[in-house]
Amino acid sequence: MSEEKKINPVTRRDFLLKSSAAAVGSFFIVPRHVLGKGFKAPSDKLNIAGIGIGGKGTSDIANAWNNGAENIVALCDVDWEQGKRSFEKFPTAKKYKDFRKMFDEMGKDIDAVTISTPDHTHAVIAMAAMQAGKHVYVQKPLTHDIYEARMLTEAARKYKLVSQMGNQGASNPGQQQMVDWFKKGLIGNVSEVEVWTNRPVWPQGIPVPTEKSPIPSTLDWDLFLGPSEFVDYTPAYHPFKWRGWWNFGTGALGDMGCHLIDSPFRIFELGYPTAVECSAGAVFIKDWSPEYIPEGCPPSSRVEIQFPSTKVNKSNLKMTWHDGGLRPFHPEWIPANEPLGEDDSSNGVLMIGEKGVMTCGTYGRNPKIYMKSGEKIEMPEGAFENKYTSMPEYGHQTSWVDACKAGFKSKEHKALTSSFDYSGPLTETVIMGNLAIRSYNLRETKANGKGFDYPGRKKLLWDGKSMKITNFEPANQFVKRKYRGDWKL
Repeated sequence: MSEEKKINPVTRRDFLLKSSAAAVGSFFIVPRHVLGKGFKAPSDKLNIAGIGIGGKGTSDIANAWNNGAENIVALCDVDWEQGKRSFEKFPTAKKYKDFRKMFDEMGKDIDAVTISTPDHTHAVIAMAAMQAGKHVYVQKPLTHDIYEARMLTEAARKYKLVSQMGNQGASNPGQQQMVDWFKKGLIGNVSEVEVWTNRPVWPQGIPVPTEKSPIPSTLDWDLFLGPSEFVDYTPAYHPFKWRGWWNFGTGALGDMGCHLIDSPFRIFELGYPTAVECSAGAVFIKDWSPEYIPEGCPPSSRVEIQFPSTKVNKSNLKMTWHDGGLRPFHPEWIPANEPLGEDDSSNGVLMIGEKGVMTCGTYGRNPKIYMKSGEKIEMPEGAFENKYTSMPEYGHQTSWVDACKAGFKSKEHKALTSSFDYSGPLTETVIMGNLAIRSYNLRETKANGKGFDYPGRKKLLWDGKSMKITNFEPANQFVKRKYRGDWKL
């Protein structure tokens, strides 16, 4: 890694403050009408840093930049080969591998950060950014475990910073359409929700890699590991396949849950669940006996999460998640030849009410209602559109940038569709499913000393306020993971 140059200790903010204080009316302050219509003064631009700038991070930082509307001042990635596209797009931005060094050297020149690293480092980076006074945009899932999600939610309030999780479908007008339909009572109270995805589309449910490979020269493997348990580098983990390993990823639920569960969570104003139960697919190896890999996410799973009634939905609600090719069957009121969710039925949501079924695809796309009467209701063209919806990803990053400029108490911040006040509890629900999946594989010796029991394979009762499973203590190890070495939240 090349040595980064020292920056000038006089920051952009210091310069502007000193200039305006000492030279009001001088050439430093120029009226906007003199600059020309549509001109944006440099001081009006947000200074943004990107952390994790390959993969999804490529579009996150580019969308926040908004074709030059803002400044990209620093870029950070543990693998400079993966970050190559962003480095080339923003050649004047300072380059880093370690976000901590970036904050130490450029902290005063950074207003906000996008964080698009693998799941296991979201929380430590976001917390460090907020402690340094930076607004944060964090890819989904917000965190790797439940405790981290709770801590980030509280930190955003404590430090009074603007936050947004990268589940861009939250800004899709289709979401607001479904909220409106439900508030009008079109489908009545809902007691059953089905959610499904075709993920994983990466290797999952496979034996732990045993090969040790040379670490690419562009990659800092220790920084990639961050707070997670040390394992040797292998291409089975990086760059994309990390999703299927609990040390780094959160499986199919973590990848798609914040996109798909978002709709019912928002519509019914759900909070902490009360119980979770699951079944998980196994890898069949050696004499066809089922083998569960505790280090890896399963190839398929089915999770049931229960919620109490809310002020808008007067029924207790059972939400069932399916992945790995599993999906629900057609409800009674949806015609046999109609797809479920997406046009190919690969991903979707079904919300089954007293009077009808409301459904949508990923990101809240293509919302519809199938009424008990046989009527089909679809979203009118142009409904609930706003100034952001024609932008990439429904303006999810751009609206966050505008809120950063307006401030924590602004109407722009309150209008964000996935600030941590919302996305923190949503992420807790998603990760609750993974807690059940990981507990499912726990086993103990039977009382008679012969064979094993699987006590994790039962309904787990959840105390949301205390963040605790109340009827199976071993499951609580997955509420808060242990960090490696000196890493801390």
